[in-house]
Amino acid sequence: MNDIGKYLADNPATLLIAGGEVAFWIFIVSGLVARYALKKRRLSTVLLAAVPVVDLVVLIAAVADLARGATPNLTHGLAAVYLGFSVVFGPSMVSWADVRFARWFAGGPAPAPKLQGRAKLRQEWRDWGKCLLSCAIAAALLLVAIFLIDRPGQVQPLWDWLPRLGVVTGVWLVVGPVWQELFGSRSKPGADQGAAR
Repeated sequence: MNDIGKYLADNPATLLIAGGEVAFWIFIVSGLVARYALKKRRLSTVLLAAVPVVDLVVLIAAVADLARGATPNLTHGLAAVYLGFSVVFGPSMVSWADVRFARWFAGGPAPAPKLQGRAKLRQEWRDWGKCLLSCAIAAALLLVAIFLIDRPGQVQPLWDWLPRLGVVTGVWLVVGPVWQELFGSRSKPGADQGAAR
C-alpha cells in the first residue's frame, strides 16, 4: 500500500469529507438536470433536499469515528470547517447553479452582470459576514468535539483549527471588502447597479 492509501486507511474521515463534497455537487447537478432538462420537478425537489442531508451525514460520521476512539486529527477538524462553510454558502451555491441551468435548459434570463462599485463593496462585506458565520459554526463544532471527547492529550489537532479560522477570516477581510474599499471602481457610471448573489 502506498503512502496515500495508508493515510486514507488510517484516516477514513478524509474519504468521508471528499465523498461529501462530491455528493454535494452530484445532488445539486442531478437535481437541476431533473428540473430543467428532464422536467421532473418532484424528483428535482427530492434531490435538492438531499443536499443538506450530505452535511448531516458528514457530521454524524465524523462524530461516530471519534466516539469509536479514533485519535482526533487534522481531518476531523476539517470536517467541522467543511460543515460550517457548506451550511452557510450552500444555498447561494445552489442558487448560482440554478440560474445557469435555467438559462441553459429552459431559456431563463442571463445571470446578473458582475457587480461593480458600491454594490460590489456591499457584496464583499456580505460575503465576509458569511465567512465569519461559517467560521463561528466551525469553531462551535470544534469546541463541542473537544469537550465531549475529553482526551486532553489528543485534542490538540482540533484546537489547532481555531487560529486557522482566525487567519481565514483575516485574509478574507483583506482580499475582499478592504481591497474593494481601497481599490474598487466606486465611481464608474452605473456602478451601483446589479443584483447581489
